Amino acid sequence: MEALESKINYKFKNRSYLIEALTHSSYANEYSRNLKSNERLEFLGDTVLSLISGQYLFENYPDMPEGELTKLKASLVCTNSLMGFAKQINLGDYLFLGKGEKMTGGAKRPSILEDAFESLIAAIYLDGGLETARSFVLSFLKPALENHRTSFKDYKTILQEVIQQNPDQSVNYVFVGESGPDHNKVFEAEVRLNSNAIGRGKGKSKKSAEQAAAKEALILMGLCDEEI
Repeated sequence: MEALESKINYKFKNRSYLIEALTHSSYANEYSRNLKSNERLEFLGDTVLSLISGQYLFENYPDMPEGELTKLKASLVCTNSLMGFAKQINLGDYLFLGKGEKMTGGAKRPSILEDAFESLIAAIYLDGGLETARSFVLSFLKPALENHRTSFKDYKTILQEVIQQNPDQSVNYVFVGESGPDHNKVFEAEVRLNSNAIGRGKGKSKKSAEQAAAKEALILMGLCDEEI
C-alpha cells in the first residue's frame, strides 16, 4: 500500500477507501460476501473524472467548439487512455483479484485497469476532497493532452501563438456570410492579419467557422496539414 501511495504522491487518511478501490468483484465474491468490491467507487470515479476533465478542457480551450470538446474529452478518458494511466503507476500489481481472474491475466485486462483507475480517483476524492482528486487526475491529463495525437486542434490558439511572435501583427475574425434556414445555418468567417484576409472557413456555428478559417490560414502558411 505504501508503495502505491508513494507512486501517486498521496497518503490516505482512511486506508479502507484505497483497499476498496483495489478490490475486484472476483476477489470479493471469492473470499467474503461482506467485502466491498470497487464497482460503486468506479461509478463515482467516472463522474468525478468527467467533471474534472470537462472543466479543464472548457477553461483551457475557450475557442474550441462544443462538438470537438466532447470528442476530445471522450478520447482522453476512453478505456485505452485510462488503461495507460493505470499502467504508469503499475496499478495492476496492487489489485486484489480472484484466483481465476489472476490466472487469466486480469491484472493486465484493459477493462479491469480502467475500472480500477476510476475507483482510485473516487477513493482519493472521498478521502481528500475534490481539489486533491483534481491534482491527481490532471497529473495524467495534462501530459496526455500535450502528446495527444488526434485531429482535435484549437487552430485559433495555434494561429494566435504564431502571430504573437511578431508584436506588430494582430489577427481578428470577421463574419462574411451565412446561409441556410434558422435550424440549420452555415456561417462563413474570415481571419485577417492586420487588414489582410489570410484564411476563410465555414461551419455550423460561428466558433467552428472561425476554427475553419484559422486552419486554412495555417495550411496556407505551411504550418498545418490539410488532413489534420
